[in-house]
Amino acid sequence: MERPMVKQDRAVRTRQAILEAAATVFEERGYDAAKLTDIVKIAQVTKGALYFHFDSKEDLAQAVIDAQVHVEPTHTPQEFKAQEFVDVGMIFSYRLKHDILMRGSARLTLDQTGRSLARSGPFHGWIDLNSGILAEAKERGELLPHVDPVATARLVVGAYAGINLMSQTLQGSDLDEQVSTLYTLLMPSLVIPAVAVLLDTLPGRGGRALGALAPDLTAAAAVAPQEEATAEAEGDCPSCRADATPGAPAA
Repeated sequence: MERPMVKQDRAVRTRQAILEAAATVFEERGYDAAKLTDIVKIAQVTKGALYFHFDSKEDLAQAVIDAQVHVEPTHTPQEFKAQEFVDVGMIFSYRLKHDILMRGSARLTLDQTGRSLARSGPFHGWIDLNSGILAEAKERGELLPHVDPVATARLVVGAYAGINLMSQTLQGSDLDEQVSTLYTLLMPSLVIPAVAVLLDTLPGRGGRALGALAPDLTAAAAVAPQEEATAEAEGDCPSCRADATPGAPAA
């Protein structure tokens, strides 16, 4: 008889494979044009396995959106909280390049189709995170006196969303470079000069910050989707049979 821990691990891997496959389809086609048949094909699972984990296409899309809220780490400990504020955006830029789940989540968050989806979660999450870091920076005396942490966080999150949307629309637009420009131009108006000159806002900062935290983390981010797909392919049938439930609905 299969041990519970082995079965649980397989279920976790299957769910992750479905999420990444869904993110791939949602990123390419948006919510309305995405088909569950394409998602299960990419994930290499049965429809029964998909419906074991997600009740519907809407439920699956919502899980992809919500994945953005739970991504870790969002930033790494730094000498200045102002650098951590910059790193939140730069690390997410890195993830958008290397993590299909984050790209699919961002696409759905900005997509205006699928009206029933709750898209506010990522915005609230990023605003709360950024405003909290800025509040700590203000307490430490890193910010200029006029800076309002909440208002600044809302402005930056909104600007970031616009830059991301623009980079998706304009061919050849590098999101990391655009985000770097955002922080390079913005930070001197937020922090005291002594801190501003020490901040790293250059392109590639996200990868450097993650690499300093764990050297293997940046490499893992680039190969994780491929490894996950391989693992699911090798254990597809047993995994699907283990996760599928009798009478699961058809697409």
